[in-house]
Amino acid sequence: MNKQLHQAFEKLLQKRNSLLDSAKALPAEKINQRLNPNQWSVLEILNHLYTAEKLSLQYIKKKSQGIDSLGKAGVKHTLMMLVLKISQRLPIRYKAPTTVLQNTVDVVTLSDLIAQWDLLYLELKSILVNTPEKHVHKLVYKHVVAGRLSMVQALIFFREHMIHHTPQILKQVKS
Repeated sequence: MNKQLHQAFEKLLQKRNSLLDSAKALPAEKINQRLNPNQWSVLEILNHLYTAEKLSLQYIKKKSQGIDSLGKAGVKHTLMMLVLKISQRLPIRYKAPTTVLQNTVDVVTLSDLIAQWDLLYLELKSILVNTPEKHVHKLVYKHVVAGRLSMVQALIFFREHMIHHTPQILKQVKS
């Protein structure tokens, strides 16, 4: 696997596992508890993250079929990634993209979600391992606001997305 892809994937995996460890420490009734009607429960937040990644991976797989015709990430994409990263670090609530909301399926238990997410990451890792060096910086991902990004940038965004939602989860854990 390409070194940049490997590092980005490992950081993503560490962040996901940290969030899941926080969730696993909660009693079953608390994982589904909403602090108020306008906030998601811990399980809903985790399910949102999983769904966003699942849909993103579907898009990446589709775009990878014609990867030779795609452009490569450049300075513009690096700047967009920086803006996206900053936006995810700010304590601002964003409306989830309609596609993610429409494709979110209710998950009954945390263990079901973890099992699905583990399978998704096995598929993602397989794609990363099989990505030729010449395709690492191809624009295979499309963020709803930032636009086209590379596979490395997509992995970085997935992690930033988790960082963005971490305070929500920690607030639930501490309540």
